[in-house]
Amino acid sequence: MAPKRPTGAGAFPKAVESPAPERPDPAELYAALDLGTNSCRMLVAQPKGSGFHVVDSFSKSVQLGAGLEHSGRLSRTSMARTIQALRICQQKLKRNQVSRMRLVATEACRRAHNSRDFIRQVRLETGLRLEVIEPEEEARLAVISCAPLVSTKTEQLLVVDIGGGSTELVWIDLSSVPHRDRPRAIMRLHAGFHPPASPFPSARVVDWISVPLGVATLRDQFSDVTDDAARFALMSWFFEENLADFAPYKDEQLREGFQIVGTSGTVTTVAASHLGLKRYDRTKVDGLRMTSDQIDRVIRRYLALGPAGRRRDPRIGEDRQALIMSGAAILQALLRCWPTDRLSVADRGLREGLLYAQMSADGVLEDGPF
Repeated sequence: MAPKRPTGAGAFPKAVESPAPERPDPAELYAALDLGTNSCRMLVAQPKGSGFHVVDSFSKSVQLGAGLEHSGRLSRTSMARTIQALRICQQKLKRNQVSRMRLVATEACRRAHNSRDFIRQVRLETGLRLEVIEPEEEARLAVISCAPLVSTKTEQLLVVDIGGGSTELVWIDLSSVPHRDRPRAIMRLHAGFHPPASPFPSARVVDWISVPLGVATLRDQFSDVTDDAARFALMSWFFEENLADFAPYKDEQLREGFQIVGTSGTVTTVAASHLGLKRYDRTKVDGLRMTSDQIDRVIRRYLALGPAGRRRDPRIGEDRQALIMSGAAILQALLRCWPTDRLSVADRGLREGLLYAQMSADGVLEDGPF
């Protein structure tokens, strides 16, 4: 399937994600739900300054896209499993009395022939109204959520969101923006990837792409390859081939002033493995900068462990062990393509962007971009 390349963008302020100290007024609450190819995740949050406090959350691997690559349809089993998770989300929304929310679905529901039937079934059984968003919106929300991690020294920025069913890449030129304003310039993309003229120096989106290969879909492409190392190599090179039409891929880029920010379960899992965490700690992972050598060492260790060893590794776990090598293959391809020796790890993404969008539109955030 050829990569898709729509247009558009938006931007929002920095997140504050410490738990709220007391039960908030329900009138102040917002919710964001991200139903992807592999996971169902939700945040309920209260505006706080220029960010928010998380009041409640939910995350579960539902594997909605299991078998989609071969059948083109969501299976009955995966739909039932997902609806069960969505019922829990509905209960949390009801318990917190949330009235302002945005509940979105991404690549699996974009591609499945029976996604409309599934969304109708979700509404009938849970009362939740899912909205299938386009790759463009998914990409822009990922960019905005990562804005606080952008270095003031960054001239060229690549934001990568590795999902279950697709991978979004956005290349941004910040060279005309004063150093101290570069993270804020990302937030000022609220008018789109190609905004109208502004009195402020602006970030320029050079190109962006949505590759219909994520950790689940790429794994399924090579499920018939039995050798672990051979499968990994094939996945990495296949993903790289799908970047051929991405404009910055064709040109030689300077190493100095170039930054990659990665947001996904793959990136945070690799970071946790690098740090040797016994229990996942977001405060240690979000914003961590890893060298390409450090990432390569983690990936080589994953390959040495093999499927059984990865399954026993507490930093990977049962849910992610089947997907970590396809995600690592994507990550390795990106580091092979572009001249950087560091990657910034972002434990943030679509849910945060959805919350920012709602709160900014309502004018409840301080110093927001709108």
